[in-house]
Amino acid sequence: MPRSGHEARERLEVAALELYRQRGFDRTTTAQIAERAGVTERTFFHHFPDKREVLFGREERLRGLLVAAVHDAPGESAPLDVLLGAFRSIDGFMEEGWSYAQLRNGVIAAAPALREREAAKLSMLADALASALVERGTPTRRATLAAHAAVAAFTVAALAWYRDPSLSLGVQLVQAFDDLRGACAP
Repeated sequence: MPRSGHEARERLEVAALELYRQRGFDRTTTAQIAERAGVTERTFFHHFPDKREVLFGREERLRGLLVAAVHDAPGESAPLDVLLGAFRSIDGFMEEGWSYAQLRNGVIAAAPALREREAAKLSMLADALASALVERGTPTRRATLAAHAAVAAFTVAALAWYRDPSLSLGVQLVQAFDDLRGACAP
């Protein structure tokens, strides 16, 4: 079995998710995750700083894809349109990981430490998107508000999609952004 590299990382992510679902987050150790993945505990810590982070290993790639999409958006677009376009651009990335994400969401919902980590990760995502908007010329305050609101809309859309995948994430995103705009209308 692989002890390092991309394949070992994926095995650790899957093993952690399985164990968290079976035993609960608090009753699972990094040693148990490593054993289930067929690697050493040292290999676990080579890939992840702690047992919470193993569920968030894909966040950096997600953030990179979204920031790149913001940078690549047409210059004349409004901030929320840019952000909706960015989130729509990751449909394929999200769809390929749907079953993992759906199960991961259930594990996170059951563990306060994981909900706290997810909130921090979403805040970091919003900050990265706000910075990308500022680089495009959006004033800082407007960029910050748009990015945090867009991440909230994305979260609502993703949760709805996990519960009912009969509507695509893209459709859920458009609906969530429409609801966001409606909530801000007079």
